[in-house]
This record gives sequence, C-alpha cells and structure tokens, in this order.
Amino acid sequence: MSKGNRYAFFGGEIVPIADARISIMTSALHYGTAVFEGIRGYWCEPERRMSVFALDEHLQRLLVNSRFMHMDLPYERGTLRSAVLELLGRERFETDCYIRPLAYKSSCEVGVRLHNLDCDCCIFAVPFGRYIDKPGGIRAMTSSWRRVEDNAIPARAKISGAYANSALAKSEAVRSGCDEAIVLAENGHVSEASAANLFLVRDGVLITPPITDNILEGIVRAFVLRLAHDEGLVATERSVDRSELYAADEIFLTGTGIELTAVIELDGRRIGTGHEGPVFERLAQRFGDAVRGRAQRYADLCTAVIYSS
Repeated sequence: MSKGNRYAFFGGEIVPIADARISIMTSALHYGTAVFEGIRGYWCEPERRMSVFALDEHLQRLLVNSRFMHMDLPYERGTLRSAVLELLGRERFETDCYIRPLAYKSSCEVGVRLHNLDCDCCIFAVPFGRYIDKPGGIRAMTSSWRRVEDNAIPARAKISGAYANSALAKSEAVRSGCDEAIVLAENGHVSEASAANLFLVRDGVLITPPITDNILEGIVRAFVLRLAHDEGLVATERSVDRSELYAADEIFLTGTGIELTAVIELDGRRIGTGHEGPVFERLAQRFGDAVRGRAQRYADLCTAVIYSS
C-alpha cells in the first residue's frame, strides 16, 4: 500500500504507483541482486520549496555500484536525475521525503548468477521524517552480528542482499531494548551502525572508521568530514576498537536516513555527559542549514524541485 505517494519511475517512464509491479519470478527478489540509494528531499516551509540534497552524488554512486553487480543500466545519470525531479514535481509533497532508486536484475529466471540477465531501474518517493524519533540522543548496543567482509559482499556498494546483515543487527538491538546496533568488522574493529556511518570525539578530535573497515562510502559521512574541515575541527579516519567507544566524549551516527543522530548510551554505558555533545550540536546545526538551503557555501549540493501545476 502506498504511503502518501502516487507515482513511480518504472519501465523508463513515470507511472501510477499501482502500475509499478514486478513478477514474483524477478531474479533480484530471490537473490538480492540489486543496488539502491537513499536520497532525501527537504521541504522548506517559509519558501514553500522542495530541495534534494546531493542528488548527483547519489545517482553517480548508484551507477558506480551497479557495476559490482554486472549491470549495464539503460539510463544515463541525467535521465535518472530528470526522473527524480519529475517524480517529485508530480508528487508535490509539502513535507520532507525519502527517494529510493533501485537498480535490479529484472529477468524472470531461476538460477544464481549475475551474467546473462536483464537489468532495470525504478524510483519512488515517500514522505519521511526522522528515522529514529528520539530527540536528545539514542541508546545503542554492540551487535553479536559482524559486518560482512568486503571479499564476501562489499559494504561500500549498497547491495540489497547485504542488508539482511543490517536487518539482523537492527532487530537484535531493538528487541533488546535499544534503538540502534553498532556492528564490528571480522577483525574486531568498529565498522558502522546497522545502516549508518559512525563518528566519535575524543579530546576534541573527530574520528571515524576508514573505508577499509567494511563501511559504506557514505555521502553524508563525506559531507560531515567537509563540514568539520570548514569549521576548523581536527578530523581523522582510522580504525577504532570497541572499547574506545566507551571512552569517547561523544558518539554520533550519520546517513541519509538517520541524518546526524547522537548516541548517548552504548552497551549500558553512558557516553560522555549522557547528552548531545558540543561537536555534534555544532555539526548538526551546520548540516541542517546546508540541506535546507540556508548555507550559500553548500548551495551546489541542493537541487530545487519545480512543482507542476
């Protein structure tokens, strides 16, 4: 059932959401052979306009990641960009929204493989607020599930089948009374959250695990590092042990869905003061200004949507 949305990009055109259907025999449904993106549109009430954050960066990552799955999509980035903007123009949301492009193996055949299969791309959007609606910070736990290794299923590529790993970690955390899971790599280093990148602060230094510790090459993560540089903060990418998280002054998560969200408790241990920290608050404020078009310095990352009459 649709959740406030009426249209989708499907089969190369914008169609009613009810007509965007695939067969139960579709290969990607059975084998997780798809890659996807999550993109946010931000509604700015005073100006009554919709702005899409980092649209080109997300679509470029989708096209790059599709190569992992031997997909030669029948659409250029410009075509997908136009599809997103037309889709939102028709939807006319007056609230924040989440845009989901999905490139997938579309052949209706049984058999585990990537070669000799057709592929396609669909896009839909839904109204979307806070991913975890916990003002003031969230409680997390270290998951018993380890992050999938790069030589098994690359975390950097947003492959849909790999998110079974994320789902196991997320549900374990929520059913244990927490809001989110922190997942370790097989080598024991901190990787990321179930579906978000991780930052910590120690003695004023911003630290985030490196790409080589099986994390998604997050677009919001990269932007937060850019914000930190512009704010004159010292930031570094390096491996992090689980125990170092307990000693952190601050921990926060980043991602398109979760945006910037502070972790105030981990494994039953208070993080820092047990409240959102000053580095988090500073970066979250700058992030909010940027994605809602209030910071001219980052205007190049915001794409305006023109609503059709």
